Order: sequence, then C-alpha cells, then structure tokens
Amino acid sequence: MPLLTWLRRRLVVIAGLLTLAYLLLPNIVVTVFSFNAPKGRFNYEWQRFSTDAWKDPCGVAGLCGSLSLSLQIAVWATAGATLLGTMIAFALVRYRFRARGAVNSLIFLPMAMPEVVMAASLLTLFLNLGARLGFWTILIAHIMFCLSFVVTAVKARVMSMDPRLEEAARDLYAGPAQTFLRVTLPIAAPGIAAGALLSFALSFDDFIITNFNAGSTVTFPMFVWGSAQRGTPVQINVIGTAMFLVAVVFVLVSMVIGNRRSKHKA
Repeated sequence: MPLLTWLRRRLVVIAGLLTLAYLLLPNIVVTVFSFNAPKGRFNYEWQRFSTDAWKDPCGVAGLCGSLSLSLQIAVWATAGATLLGTMIAFALVRYRFRARGAVNSLIFLPMAMPEVVMAASLLTLFLNLGARLGFWTILIAHIMFCLSFVVTAVKARVMSMDPRLEEAARDLYAGPAQTFLRVTLPIAAPGIAAGALLSFALSFDDFIITNFNAGSTVTFPMFVWGSAQRGTPVQINVIGTAMFLVAVVFVLVSMVIGNRRSKHKA
C-alpha cells in the first residue's frame, strides 16, 4: 500500500521521466557509438572503446564539406524565413485587407502538405524556369517551407501582445520607429527567436525536399543517407553528438538567462 500511494503521488513525474528517456534514447545510442571502433564498414555493433573518430572528425572525405554546406544553408534560410515570416505575421495580425482569410489558410499549407509533394512541385517549378539545381534552389525551397513555421510562432506572440503598451509609448511622444524598436520588437522577440530556432533545425535536418532539388550538391543529411548505403563512418556519430551537445548547452544557457531575468523582475 505505501508503494502504491507513492506511485500515485508521483505518477505524472514518473511518466514524464520515462517519456524524456524514450526521446533521448536515440541520442544516447549515437553518443555511445561515437566512441566505437567497428571492425567493418558499418558502425552498428559495439566492438571496443576508441576516441579516434573524435580526434579526426573530418577524417571521412566530404563529411565536413557537406556539414559546412548544411550550416550555411540553414543560417541563410533561417535569416530569410525569419525576416519574411515576421513581416507576414505582423501584417496578418495588425492589418485588415482583402483575401486576409485566404492568406491565413494558405500559409499553413506547407506545414500540412507532405514533403514529397512539395519537393516534387518545387522541382517541377525549377525545371520549368530553367534553374540550375544546387545551392540556390535548396535555399529557396528551405525558406519556403520554413516560412509557415515562423509565421505561426510570431503570429501567436503578436496576438498575445497588449496594444496598450504601444499606445502608452506613443502617448510619451515615441515615434513609430522608437515604438517598434523599444516596445513592439522586444515583446515579440521570444516568438521570433522560437521561429528562427525552429527554422534552423528544420533546414539543417531536411532530406526529402533537399534531395529533390539539390542536383549534384550534397548536404549533411544527404551525405549520411549516402554513407548508410556503403557503410556508416563513426565520424557521423561524432558530428551528431556534437550537434546534440551544442543544442543542450544552448537550452541550458537560455534557461539560466531566463531565470536570472525573472529574479530581477521579482
């Protein structure tokens, strides 16, 4: 009975921890196998502990080149999608114009549409325009499908803003630019940041749309897929582990900064 009572009181916590463990299990496996020294080409069975792959993460030809390309595309796609998505979100929330309802509905299509359909459609468009498949076609495609996620994140934030704060700034003789930079933008910043981070993750991780519109260009996800056909180098696990650790550090730093700000406000 005491055990059942203890479980009932902590059921939500236990369920949350089990769910978190389930979500993190693939990352743990990737991290463990980044220290493996496989005998063959495939890094699927544990052999012995080794740090050789960590000492030379670019030891596989083309790996770091594809990683650099994916990071470049992700950064530029994030910048483009965040800028356009923020402007679209403000326009949809703050202004009334014809076809506003239709635009609101159409903006969600890239999120609801299967990636393979969008990929084939974009490929058809680029071929009809005579565009050369490569870096620029990938970038345009990534901006297009990231745009909806930015609009959704920023729009939710803008809709929750209190318009009286901006009215107060104008009452204190702040101009439109000052009001936007000192009041509107700081309040909307969390939504913009969320959309930007989501765009970066989606762009860096995308394979289907990129594969259709890349031509001979090879991004990191495409390199991983191609390597899996011939053998999986341990360096792929090293890069994956490093990206995961960077994301964890970023989240922890954001939490610390947020807690400090909350304490200062209190």
